[in-house]
Amino acid sequence: MKNLLEFLRKHFHWVLFVVLEVISAVLLFQYNNYQSSVWFSSANMFVGKFYEWSSSVESFFSLTKVNEDLTRRNYYQERQLNQLRRLYAEVTEKTSDDEQNGLNLLNQYQTISAKVVTNELHKFENLLTIDKGEADGVEPGMGVACGKGVVGVVYQTSSHYSIVIPVLNTTSSRISCAIRGRGYFGVLRWDGKDAGIAYVEDIPRHARFKRGEWVETNGYSSIFPPGVLVGQIKEVYNSRDGLSYRLQVRLSTDFGTLRDVVVISDKSIAERTRLMQAARDSLKLNVGE
Repeated sequence: MKNLLEFLRKHFHWVLFVVLEVISAVLLFQYNNYQSSVWFSSANMFVGKFYEWSSSVESFFSLTKVNEDLTRRNYYQERQLNQLRRLYAEVTEKTSDDEQNGLNLLNQYQTISAKVVTNELHKFENLLTIDKGEADGVEPGMGVACGKGVVGVVYQTSSHYSIVIPVLNTTSSRISCAIRGRGYFGVLRWDGKDAGIAYVEDIPRHARFKRGEWVETNGYSSIFPPGVLVGQIKEVYNSRDGLSYRLQVRLSTDFGTLRDVVVISDKSIAERTRLMQAARDSLKLNVGE
């Protein structure tokens, strides 16, 4: 208390000045309509700008969660749509139990949301990095997709990061896919040129299809479930040996703006891996004998 009194005594003239200024301002704006309206408008504008800025900041930091939810939702909806399309096409031969079993296949796969940390587009052996790793349940060999379609396959993992081999890799990317609704399948490869174009090779000569049809994963491997979008057929070429077709596909995934992805975890991968390893070990033993 003594210090406060000493402070007021020493700076009494400044305190008095501030008090008189506040009283003058109150009298000015309270009893003069013009000044009052100017003050009210200015104060409202300032408060409005402050709340607008605050809302923008809050919205910006909430975009991360929104983008993750949208990516995951788009991915699941695309799969459900393709599954339902196949079931509808075979409805005359399917029972209601079969339809339910088909839809239950979707529950076999889980997804792990992740963000792209680094992304390469202009090399022949492009790689990308995501911010999820072993601690999050990511393992080598898992498929990676986004809301628009296929991205690639997990190659290496650390505790909190993973390296992904994307479709845009000329030497290491080989993804099995098929023409939607046709059943003809081939292998997706990139030629190292246009980041929006890839090629499906080894489509049989007796296949019937047309430009504009869609290509999707066929589910023959343990990496991707069936029905994940790959792209749209733009042109059809003959293979070098003339025994098959080579399809030019406009990729549905825009790798130039790729940010949010999901890692696809197949619950049955471990079981199939153990079975395959057991079969290989058995063959080695038989050969050894």
